[in-house]
Amino acid sequence: MDIAVEMASTGAAEVLRPVERSPQEPGSGEIRLRHEAVGINFVDVYQRIGRYPLPLPAVLGLEGAGVVEAVGEAVEGLSVGDRVTYGGALGAYAATRLLPAWRAVRLPDTISAPIAAATMLKGLTAHMLLTLTFPVGPGDLLLVHAAAGGLGSILTRWATHLGARVIGTVGSEAKAKIARANGAAHVIVGRDADFAGEVAKLTDGRGVDFAVDGIGGETLRKTFASVRRFGTVASIGQAGGPIPRLDVDELGPARALTLARPSVIAYSADRSLYPAAASAVLEMMGHGVVADVGGEYALKDAAQAHADLEAGRTTGSLLLIP
Repeated sequence: MDIAVEMASTGAAEVLRPVERSPQEPGSGEIRLRHEAVGINFVDVYQRIGRYPLPLPAVLGLEGAGVVEAVGEAVEGLSVGDRVTYGGALGAYAATRLLPAWRAVRLPDTISAPIAAATMLKGLTAHMLLTLTFPVGPGDLLLVHAAAGGLGSILTRWATHLGARVIGTVGSEAKAKIARANGAAHVIVGRDADFAGEVAKLTDGRGVDFAVDGIGGETLRKTFASVRRFGTVASIGQAGGPIPRLDVDELGPARALTLARPSVIAYSADRSLYPAAASAVLEMMGHGVVADVGGEYALKDAAQAHADLEAGRTTGSLLLIP
């Protein structure tokens, strides 16, 4: 018997409970993957608490890496024993899982399963943000909140690789060191820091070209004040509280802002976009644009991992190891 982590109801981290489950036989177009590592993301928390509702009972988790253990009918290009990774498919908190074969991406020998599992979904998010939401190039100036976190680290590295400059926000000096090591040109420290005022000083009042806000709450409104006219704000999370109700006049005409609410779940579910995006993520991994693994937990300890993530006790990306 294998272990999966299920939630039968929404709520605090304790609703995540390990259960025994027999490996399932893949159907047509599916593979059975035995995980070597599973990534944890803040969207998992949103789903657990019911902010993003799911049919219950549910198995959380949207990214992982491992070895193909069985192949169903009508699957081409994959064989038992292949190392693969994926992002965007719910159900990763399990030792084994069924996965649509089109989501499985062959993993080069140069990339470990833990690194792939920690990076894939965040890498897809970064690709979406930096190519589709706002095509970033040399000289662009970005504001990235939580720049020492899993996504923030990848965004900073990827944007810097593209020739952009990043202003990061973090909650402590220890996290500031991480953000600088990731390539952030400037780091604003402190949960209650006046980051809009600091951005204004750093840019002579102009503001950044593109801001990525995964905090939500009232931070989003402050982020608007950090962006230049005709700049773009991407709202991608609610770690600091629900997205506030907004009046369209908060965006313009005076500020002339573009507000985007892109979804990596929708992005990764689009079969016309996913293969190229996943390949780009693997390519960037080869350039060292990978998530820093900030902690590893046994699969059965998923509840503790969620508690630590929500409490801000972690940096980088967290993994579950079956």
